[in-house]
Amino acid sequence: MAYTLPFPALWTAVLLPILVGIAAWLSKPSTRSAVDGFAALSGVVLAYPAALLAALYARGLLASGTLDPLYASYRGLGTIALAIDGLSGPVVLGVSIVTAAVALYSVKYMTVRIEEMLEEGEKAPGMGTYFLLYNMFAAAMLGLAMATNLVEFYIFLELTLIPSFLLIAYWGYGDRKRISLLYFVWTHIGAALLLVGILYYGIRLGSFDYLTVPALKPVGSVESILGAAAKTVALLMIAGLFVKMAVFGVHMWLPYAHAEAPTPISALLSPNLIGLAGYAYARFVIPSFPGILGDWRNYLVALGLTTIIYGGLVALTQRDFKRFLAYSSVSQMGYMLLGLATLTYIGVAGAIFHYLVHAIGKAILFMTAGIFITQLHGLRDIQSMGGLARRYPLTAALALYGFMHLVGMPPTTGLWSEWMIIVGAYKVYSASQLSLAALAAALLVALVVSGAYSFITMRRIFYGQPRSERAREASEDRDVLVWSTLALLVVGFVLFLASAPLINSLLRVSQAVVPWG
Repeated sequence: MAYTLPFPALWTAVLLPILVGIAAWLSKPSTRSAVDGFAALSGVVLAYPAALLAALYARGLLASGTLDPLYASYRGLGTIALAIDGLSGPVVLGVSIVTAAVALYSVKYMTVRIEEMLEEGEKAPGMGTYFLLYNMFAAAMLGLAMATNLVEFYIFLELTLIPSFLLIAYWGYGDRKRISLLYFVWTHIGAALLLVGILYYGIRLGSFDYLTVPALKPVGSVESILGAAAKTVALLMIAGLFVKMAVFGVHMWLPYAHAEAPTPISALLSPNLIGLAGYAYARFVIPSFPGILGDWRNYLVALGLTTIIYGGLVALTQRDFKRFLAYSSVSQMGYMLLGLATLTYIGVAGAIFHYLVHAIGKAILFMTAGIFITQLHGLRDIQSMGGLARRYPLTAALALYGFMHLVGMPPTTGLWSEWMIIVGAYKVYSASQLSLAALAAALLVALVVSGAYSFITMRRIFYGQPRSERAREASEDRDVLVWSTLALLVVGFVLFLASAPLINSLLRVSQAVVPWG
């Protein structure tokens, strides 16, 4: 049975960041101390879910599920509630620690960005508006991860879109209005496809719940209830989630939005937001349509491998550091899809754990890119870098740790997630030598490509001779940008050492969610 919290701690985790954002917007902070105060307050309230998770893990309460006591049931709609279990725990943790670290990082970066815009004669909203939108975006992602009802999930999904769209439109780079509109249209198409599937699902079942309250177990056989329409509903949901996830074929919007967003927002869009679609796939698509997904498994595995390889190869050709990171995110979503597509409990657990891996590693890398943009007057061109390890030794160490996350090297949590994903794929195809050989060849290519784009780019940026005047004259300023990134690295290292409770809870819940072992 699920553990019910003694007070609405989960709703508090969602509402507190919004309240802090509203307070910042109303007060319009203009002094550095006031801005620092709201950044610190935002960091504290966004770190609160991580602290709550640590307490739940310590008491052994997460695998069985933890329910917020504040919920309401409506006829035909189901129960609107918030809950955490072993499946959503790594996702909530990833959102919490990244958004908290980036809130502190934002102060210096956004102050410089606003000054740049004013010097260029552009109108720039102040930091109060920034904290309002930033905290709304972060809170909506937390709500997505803890929702128990499809309508509730969709509302939070739309609440992530509005503030992130405005953050790009207000403070982005290049043709930011066109790019923010491109981002809005593409991701809204994905949301619309998902919504059509959700409506048919809920109306036919008489409820939009995908977790019963308070048992926190998946709903019953959806396929048999939906009958002939089950494949259509499954396809709509999957297509909508794949757009949000930026899977190969529907990924075109991501490199533009993530490269031209202000870097603190890129650090949330790429590692946090797109992976939530993969979590949704595990949370309600797999338990609802196991038979259909079993029939489509080979195609989905192939799509996952294609996404890994394609995203990695295109990343290798990029000159812009942030655009490189955007394409590497496409590649990393391929790993997540591969684990989900196996329909094995260890593969699904690996995919969800990879959400946490990618959240930490990619946030560190985007924050590293932001250090250069801020301290080296907008430097993003990889071909104009080189030799920066001598001038930015701590930043180089941070970037190396971020790349190690993506490759799955110790001491990073990527070692555990990629191992579980590969084991899940092996369990599916081990019965046939031909299938296993094909899988091994594809995985070998995927892993080599991931290592190549990571470490070739590391060499291009940090080693060799400086290739521009800015790179030759660079000097590391160890300010809040560097220290907040270092704090995220420390958390990542601690999680590598203490992954067992997370992984054990995740495996226990995955065994109940997926149809096959």
